[in-house]
Amino acid sequence: MSSYEYTVIPAPARGEKTRGARSGIERFAATLADVLNEMARDGWDYVRAETLPAEERSGLTSRTTVYHNLLVFRRPLAQAEERPTAATQPQPAPAESQPEPEPPARGPFSQPMRAAPKPAAPA
Repeated sequence: MSSYEYTVIPAPARGEKTRGARSGIERFAATLADVLNEMARDGWDYVRAETLPAEERSGLTSRTTVYHNLLVFRRPLAQAEERPTAATQPQPAPAESQPEPEPPARGPFSQPMRAAPKPAAPA
């Protein structure tokens, strides 16, 4: 069974000026095509567009619901990540305890979001 990793990015809000695109809808379509092609070059397959509600602050004490347009992409996980075999798994050092490496800091939308791996059970 195939496993995938997903990433979600904000959809473009307006079309950028492009040669040959005269109307607003043509500019928007060209901008959207550029975003889809850029993600495809990085190995991401377009899945769908979503419009999702989000509650945001409005003033000091009130909140309002706004809707965000998002583009969802996926790509298959590497087979080595999916099912590591005993031959490919690193063996722990016999008498040394190695500290857990800290995950790298990342900004929003810089990397696909994945669930953190579960900690190993104590032996």
